[in-house]
Amino acid sequence: MLAVKYLLIILFALNFTNTAAQNNLIVTSPDKNISFKLHVDPAGLHYQVVYKGTLLVDDSHLNISFQNGGAFTHNLELEKHTLRHLEEDYDLIVGKTSKVHSACNQLLVQVSEKNNLKRQLSLEIKIFNDGAAFRYQIPDQHQWKSINITEENNTFNLTQNPVVLTLFRENYTTSHEGIYNKLNLSEIKADTLMDLPALFSFPKGVFMAITEANLRDYGGMYLTKHQGVLQSCISPLPNQTEIKVKAKLPHASPWRVMMISDRLGALIESNLLTNLCGPSKIKDISWIKPGKTTFPWWNGNVTPDTSFAPGNNYETNMYYVNFCAKNSIAYHTVVEYGLHEWYVSDGVNFQPGPHTDPSKAVPGLDMQKLCDSAKKAGVGIRVWVHFYALYPKLEETFTQYEKWGVKGLMCDFMDRDDQEMVNMQEEILQSAARHHLHIQFHGTYKPTGLNRTYPNEFTREATLNYENDKWNDIVTPDADINIPFTRGLAGSTDYHLGGFRAANPSTFKVHYTAPMVLGTRCHMLAMYVVLENEQGMVCDFPDAYIGQPGFEFIKEVPLSWDETKAVSTKLSEWVTIARRKDSDWYLGTINSNDARNLTTPLSFLPKGNYTAEIYSDAPDANINPNHLTKVTQQVTSQTILNTALAAGGGQVVHLYKSGW
Repeated sequence: MLAVKYLLIILFALNFTNTAAQNNLIVTSPDKNISFKLHVDPAGLHYQVVYKGTLLVDDSHLNISFQNGGAFTHNLELEKHTLRHLEEDYDLIVGKTSKVHSACNQLLVQVSEKNNLKRQLSLEIKIFNDGAAFRYQIPDQHQWKSINITEENNTFNLTQNPVVLTLFRENYTTSHEGIYNKLNLSEIKADTLMDLPALFSFPKGVFMAITEANLRDYGGMYLTKHQGVLQSCISPLPNQTEIKVKAKLPHASPWRVMMISDRLGALIESNLLTNLCGPSKIKDISWIKPGKTTFPWWNGNVTPDTSFAPGNNYETNMYYVNFCAKNSIAYHTVVEYGLHEWYVSDGVNFQPGPHTDPSKAVPGLDMQKLCDSAKKAGVGIRVWVHFYALYPKLEETFTQYEKWGVKGLMCDFMDRDDQEMVNMQEEILQSAARHHLHIQFHGTYKPTGLNRTYPNEFTREATLNYENDKWNDIVTPDADINIPFTRGLAGSTDYHLGGFRAANPSTFKVHYTAPMVLGTRCHMLAMYVVLENEQGMVCDFPDAYIGQPGFEFIKEVPLSWDETKAVSTKLSEWVTIARRKDSDWYLGTINSNDARNLTTPLSFLPKGNYTAEIYSDAPDANINPNHLTKVTQQVTSQTILNTALAAGGGQVVHLYKSGW
């Protein structure tokens, strides 16, 4: 039936392209709530976006510029255009939901210059019920075989002076880590880089997040405010500032995305970014298994009194492997000891030296023996590696990892999102897939939905996170609460979870070894549910967990989901997320630094009886933030939970079917 419906739509679209060219075109979302109005005049291409009758984006320019021929702006004509409805059902191997239904209306417009250059491009627009997206497609043409793009100055002329939640950056060389700023659009300083996603809250309760999807063979996108209006800008190729993208034709830009809803939680639930990416390029997915992992670097490589000398050796790593085997933790990550990488390196402070080789372990660490022993225990071995050590020896290194039986890796310290780096990361994903390795990118840029295309990409950092607890106190619950509404909208978010020494602002002290975390233990538990993260860490040392309240939740919580619901949200104050795996539901709430009482309806549950295991902040959690209470009660979809959240607090609930 779907195939027949699709065929009928295509036939209608082909007939429609034979109509006369128009200077004004409109495409709407399937539910008619979002309208994208496109028109051309002597100044170029313009658009507007309307949501439920309210103008959100006033007259804005669509502008791409080239080194040869300049801006594609003047003397333009809308030639053929095709309007059609598209529907697609697909599976996500890793993500916030396992089965996705995508529906949109697409407008494809061929645009030509009426001057001597006679260049052509196509503008593709897709409007979903939860947002709008557009991209440029530049075809191969007789006089134009390759391009150097110098800028993509699309503007976003937002109305009503919305409140902006954004991360400012000094330049394009960045790990995308910092504290988000909340201010009115009018207060943003001119020509300051804004990282993506950025969230915009309009006065009447409408929300928009601007980001990009399907970033491939192109530079990453940012926003700036120029002459009072937001405009896009592209990360330049290295060692110069003019050229942003070099490509042979045909070529396409990433999608420029506006997620839109009058329910903030709908942005968290949205699969818009994966809808705009292509299907998996990996045919055999049987080896792709998301799971929790140790990360001993965070805790300072703490080991108990032992009969062996701790270090970059088999015995130290097997101590963590055995902990994983006993506690349902899928992976152990081999990182370093004594600030020296696990692999051969003559560099300093983890930076590669001239003889660094990530395919060779340091003397005393038998990786083959470690991988074999871990496999027998049912635990996978992962490794940490510096990007600039890995990339020059990519195939050689991944061949060795596959031979040893390594299952995946964290690739770190890229700090760029220019076209060259974007292509190198895709090359890493492709090579890793050939060698059955999953990837965790650290010191990198945001996700753009490509976990659909390359499901061996489990997670990315691109955010300030709990690793900073080793050297400062800036990652607070107030910082955490902004992540689901900004960086988290882009996808899987690596956050160094699992710290089990909770502190409040008056008791927190910076410790490089055995760090503290700001917020309650229940806040830390809830982060496993609130953030999408297919490679969640259990980064404290084993004795920090054994016998501790709440560790049983970490052992059982899944990391890849069948369904996600944003149950209750208030920007910068609290967020409650429900996620389903099979028939079990997990509910996570995190709070800002203000204590509050919430009521949480369980209306997302299907009909039937459920048992709820509820972990909540203890009454004295403001003084002893590691204290929690655990109660079990019987619930249904009619139940409303009453939740007392401490300052910086949280709550988690595991719900499973029962026969009471």
